Amino acid sequence: MCTEDVPRPYRPETPQPETPASEETAPGGGTRRGAFAPAPAALPIPVYDNHTHFDFGDAPVELHAALDAAEAVGVAGAVQVGCDLPSSRFTVAAVDADPRLLGAVAIHPNDAPELAQAGTLDDALAEIDAMAAHPRIRAIGETGLDYFRTGEDGKSAQHHSFRGHLEIAKQRGLALQIHCRDAHVDVLNILREVGAPSRLVFHCFSGDAELAQICNDNGWYMSFSGTVTFKNAKNLRAALAVADPGLLLAETDAPFLTPHPFRGRPNASYMLPYTVQSMAALLDRELAGMCQLLRDNTEAVYGSWSD
Repeated sequence: MCTEDVPRPYRPETPQPETPASEETAPGGGTRRGAFAPAPAALPIPVYDNHTHFDFGDAPVELHAALDAAEAVGVAGAVQVGCDLPSSRFTVAAVDADPRLLGAVAIHPNDAPELAQAGTLDDALAEIDAMAAHPRIRAIGETGLDYFRTGEDGKSAQHHSFRGHLEIAKQRGLALQIHCRDAHVDVLNILREVGAPSRLVFHCFSGDAELAQICNDNGWYMSFSGTVTFKNAKNLRAALAVADPGLLLAETDAPFLTPHPFRGRPNASYMLPYTVQSMAALLDRELAGMCQLLRDNTEAVYGSWSD
């Protein structure tokens, strides 16, 4: 999750411009600041949004209608991602409510110091572990490290939380979704120390070509969001160019990180085709082939949506 100016302790990987003051009804219901962008042309082969937050934003969306809007443009399903206990509980309920959803559950690194100070971090990790037993929870995440708003006094709690999530993912045989901000060196050190699960995803990939090559070498997946379309994101486009195609994923991180040219408006899973189209163009790949690649890679990480 990469956010800005929302009532949660999470902040963006890259700055967002001001949000328009107008309001419009969102696809799936609910009202959010700013006009939702028009629906893109439908993708020729359906793909999956492998990281989104249906419970975040200025107002909740109606889950089924939002997924209908995504499905209409070739986004067959999504991975709903929890970032704290309430959103992880929502995720478990959501995957039971609509078969187009799989789920991921976790404690966000920015929450770990507060929970540790209250003496409840290990209890929270135990609840995440229990939720991870649900058959449609296919990943632990988003977890990792975020030093943008955490000082030295909070790093040890983030490290403890990250290690705990790694162990849950390995013991449960689940994928791991990593959130990393200003902490790539320590994330890599802990992965080497503890050992990575067999399927690991750098969500909202924010590294450069060097990190992409490290991912290639280790078989770690790189999930690109709307940030790859931003004009100032040369490092992301350089990373995309060297990334192993078999390790590429696409996500919205909705309702945040809306792709260019709609940056600053609220995001949703129906917007994923804009990012997929951009990735295909940047890699000089035919769009249908790009879609099939992303679909195959996503199912390799999370399994089948029909199971």
